[in-house]
Amino acid sequence: MITSLRWQDVLDIIVVAFIIYRTFLLVKGTRATQLIVGIIVIFFVFYLSKKLELFALGWILNNFASSIILVIVVVFQNEIRQVLLALGRSPFFKKITYVKETLFFDELSNACTVMGSKKIGALIVIEREIGLEEFMEIGVRLDAEVNAELILSVFQYASPLHDGAMIVRDGRIRAASCILPLAMKDTIDKELGTRHRAAIGITEVTDAVALVVSEEKGQISYAYKGELHRDVHGDTLKKALLEFLR
Repeated sequence: MITSLRWQDVLDIIVVAFIIYRTFLLVKGTRATQLIVGIIVIFFVFYLSKKLELFALGWILNNFASSIILVIVVVFQNEIRQVLLALGRSPFFKKITYVKETLFFDELSNACTVMGSKKIGALIVIEREIGLEEFMEIGVRLDAEVNAELILSVFQYASPLHDGAMIVRDGRIRAASCILPLAMKDTIDKELGTRHRAAIGITEVTDAVALVVSEEKGQISYAYKGELHRDVHGDTLKKALLEFLR
């Protein structure tokens, strides 16, 4: 009965709906989506086996269902980690003005274009909802506006901060010379170096966007959700950033 609905029940429904919604947002467009569909199909077949009294099939699926929680934890460990870390995070541009937000995209894309033309290697990671604090602890702390000249000076070969990654949070440069996890997938092109592997690696375990400038070829690339988009131009990079961050 509707009259017996408590405020605790409403809160319970809202919390569960929010968790499910956030989980689907994080796995949307990834291989995890296919795995979720597969699990739904298995449960549907299990239901049919009960209805049609297919005892052998039902016994097999019943044993599988008893360990489904462990299977989900193993298969979706990265997605579960993302959901837990994403709770409580604020919007990306919460601490900067609209004018600075507008300049943010121009400064980043311009910096990458100039570094590409001069073949200055660079790796810039932009934090979204999942925090990158653990990676900033290893690097050198900064607190500066995103500025093309500053980015160029950091990644100049003579700079002591040129190795490692620069991390941007809330529209500001927060750290440089940070060490990131490397992607170890066999499908990665063998010609890709450490910067590109680090860009792919950090976007596999977080929802960050990583920008890479190749020191050898001067090509600009960006990584998101473990996928590397190579040899893009400044305008293409700016459009991608607008899509990811807005």
